[in-house]
Amino acid sequence: VVGICIDTTCCTVVALGREEDPKDRGDAESEKNLVPMRPALLWMDARSAKQVKEIMEAAEGDDALKVNCDGEGPISAEWMVGKSAWLKEDMGEKIWNEDVEAVCEYQDYINYRLTGRLVASSLNASVRWHWDGEKCLEVPTEDNPYPGRPLSLYAKIGIPELVEKLPHTVIPPAGIIGDGLSKKAAEELGLRPGLIVAQGGPDAFIGMIGLGCIEPGQMCLITGSSHLHCVVANEPQTAPGVWGAYRGAPIPGRCFAEGGQSSTGSILRWARKLFTCGDDDAISYKTLDEEAAAIPPGSEGLIALETFQGSRTPVTDPLARGGLAGLTLKHSRAHIWRALMESVCLGTRASIDALSAAGHSCDEIVLAGGSARSPLWL
Repeated sequence: VVGICIDTTCCTVVALGREEDPKDRGDAESEKNLVPMRPALLWMDARSAKQVKEIMEAAEGDDALKVNCDGEGPISAEWMVGKSAWLKEDMGEKIWNEDVEAVCEYQDYINYRLTGRLVASSLNASVRWHWDGEKCLEVPTEDNPYPGRPLSLYAKIGIPELVEKLPHTVIPPAGIIGDGLSKKAAEELGLRPGLIVAQGGPDAFIGMIGLGCIEPGQMCLITGSSHLHCVVANEPQTAPGVWGAYRGAPIPGRCFAEGGQSSTGSILRWARKLFTCGDDDAISYKTLDEEAAAIPPGSEGLIALETFQGSRTPVTDPLARGGLAGLTLKHSRAHIWRALMESVCLGTRASIDALSAAGHSCDEIVLAGGSARSPLWL
């Protein structure tokens, strides 16, 4: 092992407080001996739907919101600002102000456990925190202690202290974190102290880099539990119906615009679980694909809506829900499987069309993830 680099889901948000007795942890290299105060808010958690609606109303016209469909919004409930607002409201002013030492991605917390340094990734900050991914890498000065941070946004929505709770240090993907693996972490992992720990970022957007999608005109289609459609651009052009374009992403010196679907592979996993009563060995994805391949396009009138966990783009609505319409006694599980696949594909088409209409057309699509294993889906 020559190095470690972490990429995770985003935003999966953690609230951290000080450990009651730092000696219990035995990590003298740690800056603040921070520990989670509550379970993390998973990336697809949409409980902050109320908060993001309130944020759009309170901060209408703020420049930071241009990445949300050119300021028209709404903001996704999956993003950092909404989840932070929810945490403050749920935990209460006293605990939030006095006990919450830091708010971060769980990627940041893992890196903290590895190195003793709480740092943010410029990629996460650019695409989900409303930060300027280029400016946030600048060295803070007395006149500008928080470069690239949306201070006016935080003030308008009543959480100006969030800038202090989020990590102060920002490192781009592949940047080295601190002095590498701490002695405590090295003992726990059976690795050598000082091993390089490099900065990562959100799983899908690190995937863009791995797939070589860093040139303008390339689209990266990441498939999995959810889908992301990311078009690389030279300029941070914004428009209704799309997210971004984000500055300094996926790497410094680039921008990209994004479309997305919240529930894609996850709805097929849901359907398979229903078909098999939870027995993973009962039927394979391959068998379900083969059955669905025998059904004609259109699933003989069965229509599915893939927004089981809300909608990202071109219509952002955390409260959107999925459904099946047109069911008859003729329809089988093969019809349902195909209809769900078709609904995901139509959602992808809608997102790509919105990106193209916004001036973010592509001449190459590179696809990765679970759907690449399904000839029928492709």
